[in-house]
Amino acid sequence: MNIHANDGISQSGVDALTQAGFTITTTNVAQEQLVDYINENNIVGLLVRSATTARKELIDACPGLKLIGRGGVGMDNIDVAYAREKGLHVINTPAASSASVAELVFAHLFGAVRFLYDANRNMPLDGETKFKALKKAYAGGIELRGKTLGIIGFGRIGQATAKIALGLGMDVAAYDPFMKEATVAVDFFNGQSVDIAIKTRSFDEVLAQSDFITLHVPAQDKPTIGAAELSKMKKGAGLINAARGGVVDEKALAEALDSEHLAFAALDTFVNEPTPAIKLLMHPKISLTPHIGAATKEAQDRIGTELAQQISELLG
Repeated sequence: MNIHANDGISQSGVDALTQAGFTITTTNVAQEQLVDYINENNIVGLLVRSATTARKELIDACPGLKLIGRGGVGMDNIDVAYAREKGLHVINTPAASSASVAELVFAHLFGAVRFLYDANRNMPLDGETKFKALKKAYAGGIELRGKTLGIIGFGRIGQATAKIALGLGMDVAAYDPFMKEATVAVDFFNGQSVDIAIKTRSFDEVLAQSDFITLHVPAQDKPTIGAAELSKMKKGAGLINAARGGVVDEKALAEALDSEHLAFAALDTFVNEPTPAIKLLMHPKISLTPHIGAATKEAQDRIGTELAQQISELLG
């Protein structure tokens, strides 16, 4: 049986599928040509990440398709309910990239509290001639230890983020409408582990009490954080979105940064991917990455092997 990974798959995933008797192709096919490619090559399983969509039209036009897999967590680029209604298996890898996304959150957070996002822009331009001025400009950094990290959405990725925060000596203020309490295991290099129980707080409590807030929620019909929510955050707080574009009102965010109500923001996802708003890209108080939360070798290996295992169980 033929499996096509249109947005790529790790070599470990290719190897696992091949060993299970599947033929795997990884050629990136343009969205408008994908239906023809699937039908002409008798593809039974389509694997995507965030770039390729699998909507009703594609599902209807590809009667030989038996499975659609998303290499990652969110499946907002797939018409999941319709696909399942038509008898297709729809799978994803909800746990595989949690640690990678959590580490990216802290890459942004460490960089933001020491102004690295701005220093890395200005040092190549002015480091030789304005070194002392830049040193003074970036002299007001802060430490993360003892600060409160607000986590909105306390599923796998939210809890993975909490593990790092707890290890750094931060307080964790978590909000999740479906959870009252969770036990987070903070693991150490030598195999030891400490279990810490975290009771979730109300949404408004997290907004008001947090020094920094990070979002880990699915795609929403309207922003989770808009102007009203931003106004409830601490003055001088920071906001990180490594979840989905649209969960933060980008216009309201820019205004909160311009008014200095927020000290900084960090964005890995955007409303208009792959063409984010230029105002965000040029904003001096925003740390930017191009939707790379799950883009580590380790995460992609886990995603590939987890997809292969599920495909073997469902189609083997």
